[in-house]
Amino acid sequence: MKNQLTVARDGQEALDILFSSGNGNHALPGLILLDLNLPKVDGHEVLAAIKGDPHLRRIPVIVLTASTREEDIVRSYDLGVNTFITKPVQFEEFIKIVATIKEYWIVIASLPSVDRN
Repeated sequence: MKNQLTVARDGQEALDILFSSGNGNHALPGLILLDLNLPKVDGHEVLAAIKGDPHLRRIPVIVLTASTREEDIVRSYDLGVNTFITKPVQFEEFIKIVATIKEYWIVIASLPSVDRN
């Protein structure tokens, strides 16, 4: 089975999807790619909500953002992010990073199963 991809267009939509998961609308994700620069609710707030919820906190979260600011990196790790990656400018490099993320987090890493119970 292929991995299903769910896209949220802003931070509020991401939270709505995550906090309604497991009730038949959406399955809980096995991995979250999170941008910090989101409209409505920023990525740090989304990350704090994920890591503060007992049903969501074990889901690996990868911040994939344009930011190179040290304070964004520190704050993300303080909030519990699993990995912080700055998006490269070149599309070919971005594709390599996405392939590496998939290889590590989907193929290599052992992760706990995620369920609402």
